[in-house]
Amino acid sequence: MKRSELARQVYTASHIEGHFVLRSGRTSNEYFDKYLFEADPCLLKSIAEGMAGMVPTNCEVLAGLEMGGIPLATVLSQVTGLPALFVRKRAKEHGTCKLAEGRDVAGKRLVVVEDVVTSGGQIIESTKELRTLGAVVEDVICVIDRESGASENLRKEGLTFRALFTMSELKRFAEPSRPAEGEDTAADA
Repeated sequence: MKRSELARQVYTASHIEGHFVLRSGRTSNEYFDKYLFEADPCLLKSIAEGMAGMVPTNCEVLAGLEMGGIPLATVLSQVTGLPALFVRKRAKEHGTCKLAEGRDVAGKRLVVVEDVVTSGGQIIESTKELRTLGAVVEDVICVIDRESGASENLRKEGLTFRALFTMSELKRFAEPSRPAEGEDTAADA
């Protein structure tokens, strides 16, 4: 699927307007409801296929963050053949009492997989915990960067951050009145 078409589908499926409080505590009049694109099996597969090229070649395990990163990491695992693990917001207090489920992380090179990122706060918290467990975490990939400070915040933590789309790209691709930057026009076809 062309990148522009994927962007339009993600935008159409998940963009909603209203009054929203984000995890960062900020408020917004628009929201990308990740569950709306993650619950669509065809769209989720297309997103994972788009993200596959973002996974560094030295990655050993995809680390999906609770909750939205888990379906992405699962399907991305299917597309890339890399194993996945599922990272809780905090270690559970019963059973195995693990932070990361699915495999041992000590000495493994993980790539954190997330859905929509604003400030990167949960990624930073989870990465610190994973590093405490012995994981090597240097890379983060996501579907949508809301362009609200995550890139700089993650860089300060020694993390390389890549997004399939920025919020402004999604808006640009979704705009029917003009082609997005780099988009073919009917005259060019």
